[in-house]
Amino acid sequence: MLAQKKCVPCQSGMEALSADKAKSLLGEVPGWELADDGKSISKRYTFSNFMTALAFVTKVAAVAEMENHHPDIKLGWGYAECKMWTHDIGGLHENDFIMASKINILY
Repeated sequence: MLAQKKCVPCQSGMEALSADKAKSLLGEVPGWELADDGKSISKRYTFSNFMTALAFVTKVAAVAEMENHHPDIKLGWGYAECKMWTHDIGGLHENDFIMASKINILY
């Protein structure tokens, strides 16, 4: 189960996941979508108001700090959008799917 894994530091020379591997891991993170270019995944979470969405984002931030792997987050009234990719390799790494799984659990 991805949520039980820890993110590992990326090292130079690591390659991004292949499209097939990314699609395979995507099946383990319900609701997340693969970008058309295959280099990121994202999901929109909905809430009944702004403060609930903000509280969710705060929880995501705490997990991101523990894992040292941070999503891009867009926050608005009744929603939060999370986008994951690994900047150092210019694409997806298993870490992105680990964080996506942990974020799903927070929701």
